Amino acid sequence: MGILLRLLLAYLLGAFPTALVIGRVTRGIDIRDHGSGNAGATNAWRVLGWKAGISVLLVDMAKGALAAAAVSRIPLGTGGLDPTALALLCGVVAVLGHVFPVYTRFRGGKGVATAGGMLFAVAPIPMAISLGLFLLAVTTTGRISVGSLAAAVGIPVCVGLLRMPGGARYPAYLLGLTAALAAFIFWTHRSNLRRLLRGEERVFRRLQLWRLLRR
Repeated sequence: MGILLRLLLAYLLGAFPTALVIGRVTRGIDIRDHGSGNAGATNAWRVLGWKAGISVLLVDMAKGALAAAAVSRIPLGTGGLDPTALALLCGVVAVLGHVFPVYTRFRGGKGVATAGGMLFAVAPIPMAISLGLFLLAVTTTGRISVGSLAAAVGIPVCVGLLRMPGGARYPAYLLGLTAALAAFIFWTHRSNLRRLLRGEERVFRRLQLWRLLRR
């Protein structure tokens, strides 16, 4: 019962519609009716500006981190799960809450920021490396979706490499979970993948480092 209550709290936390709230407060609009129609940080940046985009990003990351680091530690019994497994379970449910939020008829974001926050709380070294991959991909291509997909692939690869003899003591289920999470992120980005294949994915030219260096 204690685990179910934790998961419910993690879901409700993850489901908080950050981009929707900021869109309503700052512009009086439903962010899902503009830009890509997604209720995430990238579309908030596109429609509301960079300050709103960063605000959405930070809050959405905090949702995943709090679910993993705080909700999982509420003293309600562990049901036999070790702390890392419980943290990951709460974090994953928060990601699902972000993507399928009950508050907004299950139409939410793509889960990258919330998953990132959760993984920073549970596996900070692989997440930090993947953040570097994200920044490299974004500053090279100017496409945030490419950075998100690169980071999604990078997480299980980093966990796998760090689990090699003499490396970090990450449990085997972390590798499986991050691989499944990467597949889920690719699924939530299926429309971006189609646009990338057609060469139609939007480029944020201001994020391309090589353009800035040419000025």
